[in-house]
Amino acid sequence: MLIIPTILIALLLRRPIARFLQSIPRWLGLFLHIAALYVIVMLWGADGGSRELILIYMGINIMLAISLNLVNGYMGEFSVGHAGFMAVGAYVSAILTMWLFTDERVFGPAVLPAEWGMPFGFILALLAGGMAAALVGLLVAFPSFKTRGDYLAIVTLAVNFIVQGVINNMEAIGGARGLNGVPLWTNLTWIFLFALLSVIAIHNLVKSTLGKGIIAIREDEISASLMGVNTRHLKLVAFLVSSFIAGVAGGLFAHYLAYVNPGNFGILKSTEALVMVYLGGMGSISGSIVAAAIFTVLIEALRPLAVLKWVVVPLILITLMLFRPQGLFGFREVRLNLGLRQEGSAPVAPVKEARDATATD
Repeated sequence: MLIIPTILIALLLRRPIARFLQSIPRWLGLFLHIAALYVIVMLWGADGGSRELILIYMGINIMLAISLNLVNGYMGEFSVGHAGFMAVGAYVSAILTMWLFTDERVFGPAVLPAEWGMPFGFILALLAGGMAAALVGLLVAFPSFKTRGDYLAIVTLAVNFIVQGVINNMEAIGGARGLNGVPLWTNLTWIFLFALLSVIAIHNLVKSTLGKGIIAIREDEISASLMGVNTRHLKLVAFLVSSFIAGVAGGLFAHYLAYVNPGNFGILKSTEALVMVYLGGMGSISGSIVAAAIFTVLIEALRPLAVLKWVVVPLILITLMLFRPQGLFGFREVRLNLGLRQEGSAPVAPVKEARDATATD
């Protein structure tokens, strides 16, 4: 009900706000954008029900999509087993918080005082889950030195099945039944914080010298190697960062549901991540964010259709791919009015395709 008045007010204030943002330092403009977004997210998700659920899933999907886009979109590899990294992060962080800070039947009495769990224990558990996922990412990074395309897709798919199979057969952590009793510590603030940090990390990486080398691998790996790009080192960096963020997303997912099950991290989950990447467009952080938001809302809106939603969603995606095969934002980014650049910094480059940007660089 408040959406239309809000849009009208925003349109009326668009020009004065744009002039104000152009008159302030760039760092202050960025801070105001983040603060405004945080306030909007908190107000819209304050119902504690379906809207909060959608926003939390949206944040987790954003982390999954941008991390996979680093490998598939910016580096040009074809990874299809991203849910495996998410599963590792979910289980490692859940086991750590249950073992260290809770009294329950699987792991016994808490090792540390429960009050140490939030926020420090939770943050460390999420980071530990991310690092464990990054170690599994090495299983994919090394084969990527000699394989590309379909062959690497098979390797990543195998890793996804291996991770799911190992968890299914580990009775100590619930096996196929899953793990109950994970502390309910994930909320909107944590999701906003980690999704924001993930976006900033991926943005800074792809804009750095390392990122330009990663893009060079996508354009032509042999030429990049001949030009002095250490392709093996960059592939390791890309896979480690990508799997780390997916692992942290898995930890947030586990601590929101208070339950993890290996069935949550199968090939369907990996396919969802792929859909978000290709829907938003390859090599575009903005596209991944928008696609994750659209996909999450679409899945929730079609929930009454039960199984039939998995017929409707692919049909919508097929239609989109027919009329816009490069995705919504293919190789493009949304520009924000962040205010004046600091003295001595480079001018703002206009929005253009990543291929042109790479050639210019």
